Amino acid sequence: MINIFSNLFNRNNDPKSIISFDVIESIYGYLYHESNSIEFKMKGIYDSVLVNLYSFPYSLDHEEGREEIKKAGFNNAYEVLNELYKKIDIGALSEETMQQGLEYDFIHIQFYSEPGPETKKYLKRVINNFIIFFCCTNSLETNDFKILYSSTHFLDYTKGLLDTEKLDIDNPKTETQQIGIKDFKKVLQGICQYLDLEIPETVELPSTENLLANEEATEADFEEFIKLVSRGNIEEKELKKQSKKLFKNYKKEAKEYHSIVEDHFAFFESIDAWNSDWKFDPEDAEYFISDLIGEDFTFEYPEETYSHELFPYIQSELERSNLELLTYETYGDNYLFFVANKDEVERILELSELTKIEVNQL
Repeated sequence: MINIFSNLFNRNNDPKSIISFDVIESIYGYLYHESNSIEFKMKGIYDSVLVNLYSFPYSLDHEEGREEIKKAGFNNAYEVLNELYKKIDIGALSEETMQQGLEYDFIHIQFYSEPGPETKKYLKRVINNFIIFFCCTNSLETNDFKILYSSTHFLDYTKGLLDTEKLDIDNPKTETQQIGIKDFKKVLQGICQYLDLEIPETVELPSTENLLANEEATEADFEEFIKLVSRGNIEEKELKKQSKKLFKNYKKEAKEYHSIVEDHFAFFESIDAWNSDWKFDPEDAEYFISDLIGEDFTFEYPEETYSHELFPYIQSELERSNLELLTYETYGDNYLFFVANKDEVERILELSELTKIEVNQL
């Protein structure tokens, strides 16, 4: 176990930031004393948040880990650790220290974020890996931490660690890092809520809401979802009828519900959607979006631009009216587009997760 000591000086502990030693130390304490692995769902975060406490050398001390270390060109886990320490300016372990067989803990927090405009052309979501190492800053006691970051999947865990780079929370290098850091702040708040850990009063919370996702959807959730994706363009009687039907289907077994979800699309297309092949022209977009929003819609785009390459130009024009184009996940090679009020998109995505009717941003 590392020796955690709250030194008031020379440590990474901005009292206003949730990315601080006091918050991360409390998470570490739970992982060390209670459970070294947690998984939970949060509002606004796709899929589960994974939080694990690992250590050198023991977390790599198995056949697969030893093969990964050898393939990476190292003799043991401590050499891998020293390579990581170089990235974050932590002093290397001496040969004598390695021989003592001491344990060096680190926290791995993993979750998905929405990609930025450029990345969105290729990926629906980006994975974030925050690797947190504790250290000493002008102190003999552990009073600080450093973070390594990666936005790739760790198929080979040792290689995944070695491919990470030092993260400067205040100066992200890329848009992906910037989005990941913004979500990381919410995730830390969500972890504290999930584990019932106290957050210092000085911390400026990323959200005033309860960030934990509800385990089960309710009929009211389906009703709210339909209202939002239709922008209120549905009769109250039909709204009640359809939300009751969707909720009834939702309560069926998972395998059966997955096939039922595909049948929902006829209803969503009827209330306000454009069913398109994966390949479409700008003129198609202008015609159908005009129909969806009830007014003439035109947008500027470069010549010889088609299909998904049109999305940034469509979104820029819709944004002028506080609107955004989204699509239901049809599990096929077609889109089922709809237009939503931009300030309601985050809630639509939360309800999408809850109701299992998947919606994708473009």
